[in-house]
Amino acid sequence: MSGSWPPEFIALNPDKRVLFLTKDLQLLKEQLYNGLNLKMSDLTVDDLLDDINTDVMTPAWVCFDHEPGVIAENAYAGLLHEGERVFESGALKDGGFEVIVSGHRKGTGSSRETAPQCERWSGIRIVIAASFAPIHERNNINLGQVMGSHQMLERLQNGESIPLEEFTTQYDPVTRLILENGGILPFAKKLKAGEIELPAVSTEHRGMTMAEKIVANKLIGTNGEACYVSPGDAVLATVDGGYSHEFTTAQVHNFLAAEYGADYTLPNPPKFAVFEDHLLYATGVPRFGPFADKIQTLRDLQVAFQQHTGVRDYSAKDGVSPGICHQVAREEFIDVGDFIQATDSHTCMGGASNALTYGVGSTEYANLVYNQFAFVKVPESIRFELTGSLNPGCTAKDVILHILWHYAKHSDTLDRSMEFGGPGLASISMDERATLCNMATECSAKTGICDPDQLTIDWLMERREDLSEDKIRSAFVYADPDAHYDGGVHTINLDEIRPMVAHPGNPDEGVPSDPTNGAYIDELGDVKIDIAYAGSCTAGKDDDFAYYAMVTKAALDAGLTVADGVDCYIQFGSKAVKDLSERNGWNDLFAAAGVKLIDPGCGACIGAGPGVSNESEQVTVSAINRNFQGRSGPGKLYLASPLTVMASAFTGKITAWRADLFN
Repeated sequence: MSGSWPPEFIALNPDKRVLFLTKDLQLLKEQLYNGLNLKMSDLTVDDLLDDINTDVMTPAWVCFDHEPGVIAENAYAGLLHEGERVFESGALKDGGFEVIVSGHRKGTGSSRETAPQCERWSGIRIVIAASFAPIHERNNINLGQVMGSHQMLERLQNGESIPLEEFTTQYDPVTRLILENGGILPFAKKLKAGEIELPAVSTEHRGMTMAEKIVANKLIGTNGEACYVSPGDAVLATVDGGYSHEFTTAQVHNFLAAEYGADYTLPNPPKFAVFEDHLLYATGVPRFGPFADKIQTLRDLQVAFQQHTGVRDYSAKDGVSPGICHQVAREEFIDVGDFIQATDSHTCMGGASNALTYGVGSTEYANLVYNQFAFVKVPESIRFELTGSLNPGCTAKDVILHILWHYAKHSDTLDRSMEFGGPGLASISMDERATLCNMATECSAKTGICDPDQLTIDWLMERREDLSEDKIRSAFVYADPDAHYDGGVHTINLDEIRPMVAHPGNPDEGVPSDPTNGAYIDELGDVKIDIAYAGSCTAGKDDDFAYYAMVTKAALDAGLTVADGVDCYIQFGSKAVKDLSERNGWNDLFAAAGVKLIDPGCGACIGAGPGVSNESEQVTVSAINRNFQGRSGPGKLYLASPLTVMASAFTGKITAWRADLFN
C-alpha cells in the first residue's frame, strides 16, 4: 500500500495491522496495547461495534485542532469504558494499523469530516463496515478512503490482492472516478481540465420523488432539455446556497489555500455564508476552558476566510450570535425548491420549506464554493403519510422519536430522503415540520423534506419581504403520483403517537447511547433529573418557545417554580426567536419561574455551553437531537419533546405534559 493511493490492486502490507473495533472493549485494548492481532475469521459481524458515531471518533474538543495530523493524535477519544478513554493519545496512530473494522452504520451523527480524517491521518487506508451512515461514507469518498466488506477483509487477510474495481464497483460511475482519483479535489481538477467525461443523464420520462425533482431541476449541462433522475444516478448540480460555521470554516479555508494557492478566489461569494454559532459559550464549560486559544484560532480563521472571499457574514456582534445557522438560514434565505448544502448534518432542517438541504464535509464544501458544483448521488426515498392530529402533550419530536425507534433502528431510513406528507401534515406547523426534517440526520437519512402548502407560503411571507405568494407557489415541488419509494410508503396516525423519550442506553454493556433507543414515558418509571435543557436548532424555534411559555405559565399559576435540585436552561435559536419571546412577555415568565435564559447558539447540544452535565451520575432531559455518550457532558441524557422537558423541570422527574399536570 505504498506509493500513490489508491493502487490498481489492494493488498495488505505485511508490516501493518488490522484493528477490529470489538464490543468486547477489553479485546479492543489487547489489540491497541498488547500487540494482539486478530483475523476476521476469528470473529463475527455481531462481535463488532455498531453505530459508532462521529462524536466518538472525534469529540468536539478534538475538532478544535483543525489540522488533520493533529486531530489524528486523539482519534476515537470519545470511546469510553467506565468513564476512561479506550484510545489513549496516539493509540491509533502509533499502533501501525492500516485497516479498521466495525459493524453496522459506521459514522452516524454529525457531518464532521474530522471523523474520517482521524483515521486517514493515523495511517488507515481501508475502512471495513457492514454499512455506513451516508454523510460519513461521502466524507470517506471525498478523502479517497477505500471502503469494503468483511468478506473482502477475509480475502485480504488470506493473502489475496483484490483489484481496486472490486472496492469501487458498488458505487455509481462518478463516485468510482472520485475514489480512483484519490478524492473530490483531485477529481475536480481533472474534470475541469477535460480529462474526465461524465455519464449522460436520462431524458426518458419517469415519476420522481421530491428530492429527485429538485436534483433534476438543478442539473448541469442539460442545455435546457428536460431530464429525469433515478436513485443511484451520479450527477453534478448547481446549488442555491450554502454555509459553514466556526467549527468547520478553518478547514475549508486551509484546504482551498493548499489546493489552489493562498490567493484563491470564489466565483460567487454571495451564494454562501459563515456563521458564528457553535463555540460562543465553549470556554465557559470547564472541560473546554483549556482550549480557549484553539477556539479563538478557529474564530480568527473564519474571519480570515470571510474577509478573503467576501461570503455573507453572520458573525457574533458584541458576543451575541444572530442565531444558529439552520434556523437563520430558513428564516432568511432558504426558498421553496432550493438546493442547499452546508458543513453541518442538521442542514436538512431546511427541508421544512420544501427544499433539498443536507450536510457535507469540509472537503466537499471547499469544492462546492470554489468549483460551483455539487456532486450528487441521487438518494432513494421513503415516504411518511401523516394522518390524524397529535394529542395534547405530543409534538413533532415525539413523531420523529417514534420513527427513529420503529424505522431508523432497522435501517429503513438509511441514506434515504425522508418525505413527509399526507392530510395530517396540515396540522403540523412549519416549526414542527422543521423538527421532523432536522432529525432526519439522526435517522441516518440523507435528508428530510415536506410537502408544501398554504402554511409554507404564510410562514415565508411573514419573514421575507422579497417573496410573493405567486412566486412561492410557482416553486412548489410535489412528488409525482407514480413516484417510486424504495423505502416504501408508511402511514403514521398522529392520533396514536404517545409522549416518548430516547433513553441513554448503556455503552459499557455494548448498548450505544443513541436517538433510536425509544421508550414511552408512561412505561419509564420515575427518572429523577438534575438538568432540563431546552434549545438547539431542533428546539429553539418560535413554536418551541410557545410550548415552553405555556408550561411555565401553568406552573406559575399553580404556585410552582423550577424544582429544587434542577437546573433549567432555555436557549434561543435565533435573534428573531428571542425578539418574539421578549414581545410576548415570555422572558418574564421564564425569569419568574427560575429558568436560566441563554442567547442564541448551539451550546449544550455540542457540549459547548451552559446546560451540560459535569458528573457521570447526573441525569439530563433535553430537547436536543442527539444523546450520544459524552456529547453534552458525562451524565446520562434522555431526549424528549419541548413539552416534556419543561414539564419535567417543574416536577423534578421525566414527566409528560398534560393540561391538568399541576392541578
